[in-house]
Amino acid sequence: MKSQYSVLMSVYEKENPVYLRSSIESMMKQSLPFSDFVLVCDGPLTEELEEVIKWAEHSIGTRFQCVRLSENQGLGKALSQGLLHCRCDIVARMDSDDLSREERCRLQIEAMEKGGYDLVGGALQEFQEVPGDTKQIRLSPEHQDEIMEYAGKRNPFNHPCVMYRKSAVMAAGSYIDFPGFEDYCLWVRMLKNGAKAYNLQEVILDMRTGNGMYGRRGGAGYVASVVRFQQYLKKENMIGTGTFLKNCLIRIIVGMIPGGLRGHFYRLFLRKKQ
Repeated sequence: MKSQYSVLMSVYEKENPVYLRSSIESMMKQSLPFSDFVLVCDGPLTEELEEVIKWAEHSIGTRFQCVRLSENQGLGKALSQGLLHCRCDIVARMDSDDLSREERCRLQIEAMEKGGYDLVGGALQEFQEVPGDTKQIRLSPEHQDEIMEYAGKRNPFNHPCVMYRKSAVMAAGSYIDFPGFEDYCLWVRMLKNGAKAYNLQEVILDMRTGNGMYGRRGGAGYVASVVRFQQYLKKENMIGTGTFLKNCLIRIIVGMIPGGLRGHFYRLFLRKKQ
C-alpha cells in the first residue's frame, strides 16, 4: 500500500477540549499513519482548546498544521480553507468529537486503490458516553447506483468518516457555505461531476451523539435550511416535485417536534440496531 493521506479537521470555541484530544488521538493510532494533519481553528478558541492544540503540535510535530481563521466562518468555509493546506491528494475527514477505529484509514485506502474511487465512506456507530453504549449503527448505500438513488432522499455518506481525493473535491467546487448541508451539497456536486463513490459496509468510526446532536436538528432555522436544500436538490434535478414535497413535509414535522422525541425517531426509523 503506497498511498499517503492527510487528515482534515475543524474546531471552534464551543467544542469540548477532552473530546478534541480523544479525536486527534484516534487518528494518531491509525494502523496506517497519516502524512499530515490539518486542523482549522474556525475563529478564536478557549484556553483549554489552545492547550490541546499545543499538545498536538508537540506530539505530531512537523506533520501538524494549524490553520487559523480570524473569525468564525462556519464549517463549509473552514473546511474549504483547510483543504487548500492538505499536502496529499487523499484526505480523511474527521470531526473534533468522534473516534476513528484503528483500521479505518487502511480500509478506506485499500478500497480506493482497488476500485479507483474518488470518495469512500463507511458505517458508523453512535454513542452517548462510551463507544458501543447505544448499539445504533448508521449504514449508507454501498454501490454507485444505490448511492445516486439514495442521494435524492437522504445524505448518502457519513461525513465524519469519509475519505476523498482532494482533486475530485476541488473539481466539483470544494465546500461551500451551506449551513447544515455543507457535506451533502458537496457529494451531490461530486456525483454529478462524475466522481466514483463507494461506502464500506463495516463500522469504521464511533460518533458521539450525547452532545445535543439531535437537538440541533430542529427549530425554525434548521427547517428553513432543510427547505432551502431540498430546493437545491430539485434545481439540480436530483428530485422531482413529488419527492420535494414529501421530503419537505417529513423533515418539517421531524424538525419541529421536541429534541428528545426527534432522537427517538432517528433511532427507531433511521438507525440499525446491532
